[in-house]
Amino acid sequence: MSALICGSFAYDNIMVFPDYFKNHILPDKVHMLNVCFMVPEMRREFGGCAGNIAFNLNLLGGDAIPMGTVGKDFDPYAYWMDKNKIDRTRLKVIEDAFTGQAFITTDLDDNQITTFHPGAMNFAHENKVTDTQDISIGIISPDGRDGMIQHASQFVEAGVPFMFDPGQGLPMFNRDDLETFFDQATWVIVNDYEWQMMQERTDMTPHDLAEKVEALIVTKGGDGSFIYTNDKRYEIPSAKTEKLEDPTGCGDAYRAGLLYGLMNEFDWETTGRIASLMGAIKIESHGTQNHSFTVDEFKARFKETFGREI
Repeated sequence: MSALICGSFAYDNIMVFPDYFKNHILPDKVHMLNVCFMVPEMRREFGGCAGNIAFNLNLLGGDAIPMGTVGKDFDPYAYWMDKNKIDRTRLKVIEDAFTGQAFITTDLDDNQITTFHPGAMNFAHENKVTDTQDISIGIISPDGRDGMIQHASQFVEAGVPFMFDPGQGLPMFNRDDLETFFDQATWVIVNDYEWQMMQERTDMTPHDLAEKVEALIVTKGGDGSFIYTNDKRYEIPSAKTEKLEDPTGCGDAYRAGLLYGLMNEFDWETTGRIASLMGAIKIESHGTQNHSFTVDEFKARFKETFGREI
């Protein structure tokens, strides 16, 4: 059986400004800002939550079917997906739109200026969960607002358990929206900052939400993660890394690990550690889809890291 990965596809255009933003922004002129940052190098990475999660789940040997809307400029990404044997049958090309685009500029203080054009993501609702057969699990990751809402209802209609991952799309939803998602979803995952936002919006504690879903997962970066179930809180340690290169996409790698554990009916202690190790492996390389390993290599590193076998 397969996992249906609902979410975004995007090009990440990453630039480094070899100076400091503060040297070029006049504090008393921010109301009439007009600046240009010259960047000598730029790299373009394949990204988007659905693309990243599917890439990582396939590395683990899981069967991922990403579903999303892409633009007329998608050919290079399509070639990459074919090269990595990632299913493209549920991608819809919007001919008069661009694929989602992120433009990220970082200065020498690691300050970032990011702009994002959603493009074809705005048409996510044109895809239907119920058009995909033989899926055993799903995830709704950040995408167009209407698409996320409709896909949740369609998972329920199809009787397929799914994980709700609002991510950076969280500000699009009010309290009523979130409570509806909680009623529909089987699992909810957020990072610690998103969880603070969610708490403020819903007045729920982790245990309140854990009573509505099978598990609430809260990731805390290098401090590991917590998995809350109705009767227990699991503390999942972070996995050791060989080097820290780029945290972008670590959350998506973690989510792929969760899906893999759930698809194989592992317990939460094992599933959380698989997810943790996936995030650690991702952080050791630049970009979101440039790391690789075999399943045997992953199992060996898992045993070395956690002292137990999968």
